[in-house]
Amino acid sequence: MFAGISACAVLLLICIFALLIECQKRKLVKEKQLFFQQNGGLLLYDQIRSKQVDTVRIFTREELENATNNFDSSRELGRGGHGTVYKGILKDGRVVAIKRSKVMNMDQKDEFAQEMVILSQINHRNVVKLLGCCLEVEVPMLVYECIPNGTLFELMHGKNRRFPVSLDTRLRIAQESAEALAYLHSSASPPIVHGDVKSPNILLGANCAAKVTDFGASRMLPTDEIQFMTMVQGTIGYLDPEYLQERQLTEKSDVYSLMALDLESGR
Repeated sequence: MFAGISACAVLLLICIFALLIECQKRKLVKEKQLFFQQNGGLLLYDQIRSKQVDTVRIFTREELENATNNFDSSRELGRGGHGTVYKGILKDGRVVAIKRSKVMNMDQKDEFAQEMVILSQINHRNVVKLLGCCLEVEVPMLVYECIPNGTLFELMHGKNRRFPVSLDTRLRIAQESAEALAYLHSSASPPIVHGDVKSPNILLGANCAAKVTDFGASRMLPTDEIQFMTMVQGTIGYLDPEYLQERQLTEKSDVYSLMALDLESGR
């Protein structure tokens, strides 16, 4: 009789444990669905289905956790004001850069999907290519092509510089960066202001080809306005003084930052 009671108690505990696990799974599923909707996933999914976006993939959280060994610190490629970038290896063997951003407010979340649609259509050799995103987390994660040779800042100031930076190389990097910004200002629709042009946000590809990255402070310019008010972001030393005073972000703000970058590279 005692054995029977013990068996029933064990069975009851197993059933309770299984029920708790199932409840936890359902809670996680609902949480993912809520985050997906809050981050504009339905809008982005509709855009993908209608073929307005055919270059961006929506990743699951598990895929990116597996790709980064659960965001292990050894996979960090860089850490900045807008988040941390990790090296990821996808199942198909592709090496990518995964940006895990910091806290995002609701206004930014409302605009996130539309910005994803626009950024996905950017196709310029000197702008880092966006490959996809993960929306089922509180703060969306972005997946970019991985650029292997570090940043312009590291090239100019890093302790482990592999070679001196020639004037020709600096001029070419400056020209390629300017071409990328000109593309964002003139060819993107609507135009995009980067908002945080600086040497750590210029990645270097093969043969030191410039790749503009980190659109965490970027804004799409309204088609019916020249200027608009925004919270000041970016890095002191590169910021346009008028932008600091008036909080009016324009293409000229990027141009000023690029000139500050050119002065830095000329030191």
